[in-house]
Amino acid sequence: MADPEPTLTVALDGWEGPLDLLLGLARAQKVDLKAISILDLVEQYLAFIEGARALQLEVAADYLVMAAWLAYLKSALLLPRDPQETPSPEELALRLTLRLERLNAMREAGARLMARDRMGRDVFPRGAPEGLRTDRRTRWEAEIYDLIAAYGQISARSRPVMHVVARRAVMTLDEAIARVSRMVGEAIDWAVLASFLPLTPDEAYRRSALASSFVAALELARQGRLELRQASPFAPLYVRELA
Repeated sequence: MADPEPTLTVALDGWEGPLDLLLGLARAQKVDLKAISILDLVEQYLAFIEGARALQLEVAADYLVMAAWLAYLKSALLLPRDPQETPSPEELALRLTLRLERLNAMREAGARLMARDRMGRDVFPRGAPEGLRTDRRTRWEAEIYDLIAAYGQISARSRPVMHVVARRAVMTLDEAIARVSRMVGEAIDWAVLASFLPLTPDEAYRRSALASSFVAALELARQGRLELRQASPFAPLYVRELA
């Protein structure tokens, strides 16, 4: 019975490509990637590929291409260098080392990422927090001034715009000056200013006469025709003609 056709069976311990295989072999040296021996690494890789081929297994083309390139690198490192050849074998070896360092960094970052806690397996989200009920109670605080101000605003909006001043009897300033001058000249000594007011039952006219007489007394004092005296604030005001 004829042997069945060989099938593709590549067992490389889960490696995903030739560069991953190189990284695994470099880690086996247990030294820093920057200090690995490129020649030893190339020999290990070529020996691994030869062993795989000796088992009559079909090796993927990528691994064979890498093996051919590494064999070329090994020969270039061992043989005398051509000065005109660029890039140099040392530069090629350095590029290979940098690629291995970059792949190693990505592997470690992926491992740390996969080792983190997973939602739903290691950690679980917190449930929605219960809402807090807020009871709001309004408490009004107002003083008498606030009430008067509010009433004034409402009253100002409701009152008519036109303001009519009622006609009333008043004592003019000229009349008050003439009256105070005459009565002060008749008085002998200090006299209360309120005694110079006219005798009238009209209280509004009496208040007008008091205000006008007070202003008249100030004007006459300014002119130097009389002097004023008051014992304390809001005390009776006395006047006397200057000699």
